[in-house]
Amino acid sequence: MKKYIVCIATLFVSFIALSQTVDRYEIKHLSDINTKYSDFGVAYYGDDQVVFASSRKVRSLRNRTWANNSQPFLNLYQGNRTENGEILDIELFSSKINTKYHESNAVFAADLKTVYFTRNNYFDRKYKKDEDGMNNLKLYRAHINEKGLWGDIEDLSFNNDSYSVGHPSLSSDGKMLYFISDMPGGLGKTDIYYVHLLEDGTYGEPINAGPTVNTMNREMFPFLSKKGILYFSSDGRSGLGSLDIYKSVVSDGGTVYSNSESLESPVNSVWDDFAFTLNEKDSTGYFSSNRDGGKGDDDIYFFKETITGVQYVKGIIKDDGIGDLIPGVLVSLYKDNVEIEKVITGNDGGFSFTVDCESNYTILGTKKGYMDFSKDFVTSNEDQLEIELVIELKDEDIVEIDGIDFININPIYFDLEKAIIRPDATIELQKVITVMKRYPQMIVQLGSHTDSRNTNTYNDALSSRRAASSLEYIVSRGIDRTRIFGFGYGETQLVNACTDGVKCSEEEHQLNRRTEFVIIRYN
Repeated sequence: MKKYIVCIATLFVSFIALSQTVDRYEIKHLSDINTKYSDFGVAYYGDDQVVFASSRKVRSLRNRTWANNSQPFLNLYQGNRTENGEILDIELFSSKINTKYHESNAVFAADLKTVYFTRNNYFDRKYKKDEDGMNNLKLYRAHINEKGLWGDIEDLSFNNDSYSVGHPSLSSDGKMLYFISDMPGGLGKTDIYYVHLLEDGTYGEPINAGPTVNTMNREMFPFLSKKGILYFSSDGRSGLGSLDIYKSVVSDGGTVYSNSESLESPVNSVWDDFAFTLNEKDSTGYFSSNRDGGKGDDDIYFFKETITGVQYVKGIIKDDGIGDLIPGVLVSLYKDNVEIEKVITGNDGGFSFTVDCESNYTILGTKKGYMDFSKDFVTSNEDQLEIELVIELKDEDIVEIDGIDFININPIYFDLEKAIIRPDATIELQKVITVMKRYPQMIVQLGSHTDSRNTNTYNDALSSRRAASSLEYIVSRGIDRTRIFGFGYGETQLVNACTDGVKCSEEEHQLNRRTEFVIIRYN
């Protein structure tokens, strides 16, 4: 079936500087903070402090060891952050949050009054295991009181004794919480999920971030930047090492994720690289790695982005006529005529891609029931660039029925024994006018019909009057008379069995009192 109806879609695209070159990052091993044990997972705690996880020995604690690596259990620590990335004045974060089991991977709300963190399934002094005897991880939330002490610890509602939930990250507006889990129904061993934080303090249902982020293996340590880029680690792609750090541009409130891209060396290595965090104000951050040259098991590294040279493009497709956002459009990105990425628009009609500076691109969009659209654009070498592109997304103009092309409109009906254009018919006739204006060479044959009541002679004349009134309406709105001509077919082409002598309802007779528009030529 041919599908051609036209509607206008507008695509708004903005380019914002990122960077992607071989020398994009300068990294520094923090020898003063790292120990021979595991140190990882830096989280920003305001502008000047950070919190991280470590299994270092503490004189004031018993330092019970974990059987899996014979190291002390992890605790959360805090320290002061300097301009060059060093972390000083390290101390235990909170005696209320730290326990005799593992605590790690914290994230703080913008007002610093709420913290989410990972802990073993240990709550109210109860240590729980699943059916296989495994103690899993859970996410917890704590609040700070007027005295500046942490407490009011809560076990989050989507935790479960049967599987792990951990590694929290908050969106900048505090409305979405990202985490990892091996809950049933995922794509791999551990997947990245998110939940909406509702106004009443409860949580929505966990939503999987989907196959452009998650693989059949492990995705871990999500971090969502303020610019809407999701950084995470994965061992399910062909990276440099085991766990590598990737990024995906997020749009449509978290429902659309661009294809994941690996970060460059030296952030990624042939070893495990994970727990990436970024301060976009000064283009610095931290990540963790067990690479050669470190001080212990997992070590914390500081990095600084030194070169900007890549931008990301965010787009929105919407109906310019009625303003509706258009979901479900397959948008493909081509560079130098080679397809490099594609994504499907979400409920807000949005999509996003990462693109190189000073490069030629084409965006191609397809959706069932619409004609394909494409648009070329060229990126610049500017760090901040905004571009607006307008693209026509064409809906079904023409429908084919039994080998005949018709303008795709709702039927135009007439009242009994009348040839006057009804108000509901003017809406459909305007669609015909719009389509004929879009296709300046289109020629249309208009056919009007009657029901079987009254004589053949009367119905022939009535259908001719109906054809004439429809034609004159269209011509009066700017369509050249040479492009449309009409015929009255009387009762010779009924659409049902309501012939002479057959008892039918008024609704059945109405179906025959119609006008149709057959396309003789449209190109």
